[in-house]
Amino acid sequence: MFGIASETKKNLLAEIKLPETFESLWLDRLNATDHRYLKDLRINVQNVLKSQNLTKKEALLMALGVAINEKSQAAVIEAIESAAKAEGAEDKEIQEVAACVSLMNANNVFYRFRHFMDSETYNTMPAGIKMSIMVNPVLGKEYFELLSLAISAINGCEMCVTSHEASVRQHGATQARVFDAIRLAAIFKSFLTLL
Repeated sequence: MFGIASETKKNLLAEIKLPETFESLWLDRLNATDHRYLKDLRINVQNVLKSQNLTKKEALLMALGVAINEKSQAAVIEAIESAAKAEGAEDKEIQEVAACVSLMNANNVFYRFRHFMDSETYNTMPAGIKMSIMVNPVLGKEYFELLSLAISAINGCEMCVTSHEASVRQHGATQARVFDAIRLAAIFKSFLTLL
């Protein structure tokens, strides 16, 4: 059984171009006990990376955004970045993913506070947060909004999720595309938790 578990871990790591020698406390513990969740996780990661509504490049850029948001180890971020580049991602797109994640972290805190407080005073004060990257994003407006939506969902900002979902739909995204993006964000958050 250990051979099967070892293959499962190896295949899981290969999905994001991490070497099979990569060490992770929880992934290694699950692997050592041949825990059935490891197989589920491998299947989940494989499935979200083969989404019908996201290209492989888009899926990997979104996975990269989740990794940045979750403050993953440099080796993990670099592996996902390498996988995205192998699918045609350019440096300027990768940098914009990082910028988008950073901006969403500011916005998610700020707008979640406004939502929690529901105060006319707070709601009418200018945000004072510069957001010029949202105007003409390198990633394209629709994908930038989709990434913003996924990060906002992870960070739990209802106002941001609602706003970005409406915007991404106005830019032509189908509900199936939105759903696949959110599922990818959820699965990668769960995967990265173990790394």
